[in-house]
Amino acid sequence: MKRIVYLLAAIILVGFMSPEKKVVFFMIGDSTMADKPLANNPERGWGQLFPQYISGAVDVKNLAVNGRSTKSFIKEGRWDTVMKYMKEGDYVFIQFGHNDSKLDDSIRSAPANTIYKQNLIRFVNDTRKKGGNPILLTPVMRRKFNAAGVFVDQHGDYPGVVRFLADSMRVPLIDLHASSKKLIEKEGVEGSKKMFLWIDSNHFKVMPVGKKDDTHFSEYGAAQIASLVCAEILEKHPALSKYLLRSAHKEKYAFELPKIYEPHFKKDTFNVVSFGAVKDGITLNTVAINNAIVAANKAGGGIVHIPAGLWLTGPIVLLDNVELNTAKGALVLFTKDRTQYPLKVASFEGVEAARCQSPISATNAVNIAITGQGIFNGGGEVWRPLKKGKVTETEWKRLVNSGGVLSEDKTNWYPSAGALQGSLTNNIGKLIGGATLSSFEPIRDFLRPNMIRLTNCSNVLLEGVTFENSPAWTMHILMSKHITIRKVTVKNPWYGQNTDALDLESCTNALIDGCNFDTGDDGICIKSGRDEEGRKRGMPTKDIIAINTTVYHAHGGFVIGSEMSGGANNIFVSNCTFIGTDIGLRFKTTRGRGGVVENIFASNITMRDIVGEAVLFDMYYAAKDPVPLEGEKKDMPVIQTLPVTEATPIFRNFYFNHVYCNGAEKAVFVRGIPEMNISNLVLSDMVFATKKGIEITEGSNIEFNNIKLVTQQANPLVYIQNSSKLTFNNFSIEPNIPLVFSINGDRTHSIHTKGLNWNNAIKKDEFLFGAKVNSISYQQ
Repeated sequence: MKRIVYLLAAIILVGFMSPEKKVVFFMIGDSTMADKPLANNPERGWGQLFPQYISGAVDVKNLAVNGRSTKSFIKEGRWDTVMKYMKEGDYVFIQFGHNDSKLDDSIRSAPANTIYKQNLIRFVNDTRKKGGNPILLTPVMRRKFNAAGVFVDQHGDYPGVVRFLADSMRVPLIDLHASSKKLIEKEGVEGSKKMFLWIDSNHFKVMPVGKKDDTHFSEYGAAQIASLVCAEILEKHPALSKYLLRSAHKEKYAFELPKIYEPHFKKDTFNVVSFGAVKDGITLNTVAINNAIVAANKAGGGIVHIPAGLWLTGPIVLLDNVELNTAKGALVLFTKDRTQYPLKVASFEGVEAARCQSPISATNAVNIAITGQGIFNGGGEVWRPLKKGKVTETEWKRLVNSGGVLSEDKTNWYPSAGALQGSLTNNIGKLIGGATLSSFEPIRDFLRPNMIRLTNCSNVLLEGVTFENSPAWTMHILMSKHITIRKVTVKNPWYGQNTDALDLESCTNALIDGCNFDTGDDGICIKSGRDEEGRKRGMPTKDIIAINTTVYHAHGGFVIGSEMSGGANNIFVSNCTFIGTDIGLRFKTTRGRGGVVENIFASNITMRDIVGEAVLFDMYYAAKDPVPLEGEKKDMPVIQTLPVTEATPIFRNFYFNHVYCNGAEKAVFVRGIPEMNISNLVLSDMVFATKKGIEITEGSNIEFNNIKLVTQQANPLVYIQNSSKLTFNNFSIEPNIPLVFSINGDRTHSIHTKGLNWNNAIKKDEFLFGAKVNSISYQQ
């Protein structure tokens, strides 16, 4: 008897240990849904991208096939295959219509109100008999606009039949016909071409003569359509929504993240050597390289190739449909002759200004790229001023002996008298009051160029290359859209003034992926214009993804501001590492900027040896290094309440989780202004090993969830001043903390704690400067 019991127990145990079979999503339909070959092929079905947005609890079986109608899908035995393998609880996504409407094709023809309708009914009934769950989808729209730019529906009665059956048979409906129409109309006549296969000749081997296809999708378009399906699942079908994949940001699903279009180029190659370029490091190749770019552009696009070698050049201007490609071993040196960079109308710190021409630039360009494994050196040492305190005595003497001039107190070096003069007047070249470019010739050396300046461009790709030794900002991308920056390296001296690695200003739809930045100013920086000029432009930076990127020395790892007057929103940062930056996550503004920064997400961030704060929000930004040099003083701001106007900046709706920092001066610093608190911050699942803990001034609606602080100076662990509606849940307290909360100011109230271990604290709280004892509550 005992042996039987043991045997039964073993069988039950094995049953529990056996892997549970996954739910299967069967997908049946035509080419708009089907999987397509990956190799050198731009076409994708939306069902091919759909699994990227579905959790691992589901196995997606895409059985859709090019050219099939409901009729041919059944006749070929494909539906029988679905029936053979479907099990109870599985789902079948059914989307046909494109080929059913080909009434002159006897094999596929299925009129909407007869055969098509009957076949859909069969799909639904057969699925239910097997215990499955049918999902009906209306056919996705083709792209068609009339001469007046008005969208034209080509599906006739087919979508109506699907909607009728979904209603009458109580089948969940995903109305792709309606949602794809809205999306295509939103993208517009030209913009919607990116969604489909509008491809010129010689871009892909499978399409040697090109294609103008308004039915089938590019990868960008397929991702957009797959996301429409997910959006409708989330909105209308709760039973299915549990299978949607969460992104790295727990507040968002994977399908909700921005989509970025990546350009492709003709494979015609224009070697710069063929245009007279010489790789000796002495010959100036400006004309040769630019002539190659012009030739590629005139030929309808192509690849301008720079082989291995040492190439000296002046400014390079990118043009439509041109990929500038560099071979491994190619080192492009931008000449140190500053006269080769004439003054141009540009933008600096968010305002229109005169600046010297950038080493690499493009304006109003479409489909441009810089790729390869080459290195671009900006010759920044002949442009940048330098503080004596930032280098060794030997380096300082070497610099002074090289030329240039010193400031009156001998602590700052400038490359020329004109550069020094510009610094004394603090004139950034603003073109106002009748000033022209020639007005700034005396101080032109002060108006340093950004190494790369791309203005009002679309479909931009920067991949694989290294940019080093920039005169000022390294990559400045302004008022542009659909930008991909992948595996790019930036190397600037740590003392390189204003050498931000990347500045995205008033840009939309950008991806920063797998980059390495080491620089003298901010790493990844989000901007949108400065003060009144930025608010007048009114172009926020939005729909940005930054992933898998490492920032070494920099003022900030990931930064928003301070020129953010046009606003910033819908920005996602994940799986990034900051090592030795002054600040990790840095958000800065000041009165006068205006602008709304909101809906910012950061997750899976690791930091080490941060000099200042790991996470900082500061509305009293001053244009100084965040960490003072030896002997410098960091002044505290004057606190006063001012009226709220359009110039009042707003920081709100930040969601950070899984942030880990080993080494920093302070874990979290929040400093709002009295008239506009920093609000709606949610910081969860974080570990900080820092010198000091958390400081909050003028903050409201802030949550700290599952935070562990290991600090050297915890007196207090948390400083709060004139802040309200703060929540601390499961806050880990190390043993023998001298003081946990210092609560200050008569406007501090509504602080709530839960799950704190008070046994580790020597003193729980103190109340100063009018703070009331009842401003905080404790709950186990």
